[in-house]
Amino acid sequence: MPTLEEEFHHLMIDTYEIAKENDYYATYFKQMLDKYQGVETAKRLLAKPGIQEGLMHLWEKKLLRHSMEAAVIQSRFRPLFTESEVQEAQRRLGELDYFKESI
Repeated sequence: MPTLEEEFHHLMIDTYEIAKENDYYATYFKQMLDKYQGVETAKRLLAKPGIQEGLMHLWEKKLLRHSMEAAVIQSRFRPLFTESEVQEAQRRLGELDYFKESI
């Protein structure tokens, strides 16, 4: 049975694949996943200020539900992240009206 970290990593690979299927090739994100795995990649991206280019591309393609940020705020993955990391993911998604769309 996979660990929670492995489940998150596989979800991040799925995120990359879904983006690719929608003509967005998140090369930097994939390189980070290959080097750091899913959780560490998410932590590194959440530590950077502002909304990343990749999240904007997913927003433009109406794929925010497949973003790393949307995965971080899922209750099952919250134990992998600090409260401030979860809040940062929520803030970014909020700026892009994610919570209004999902109602």
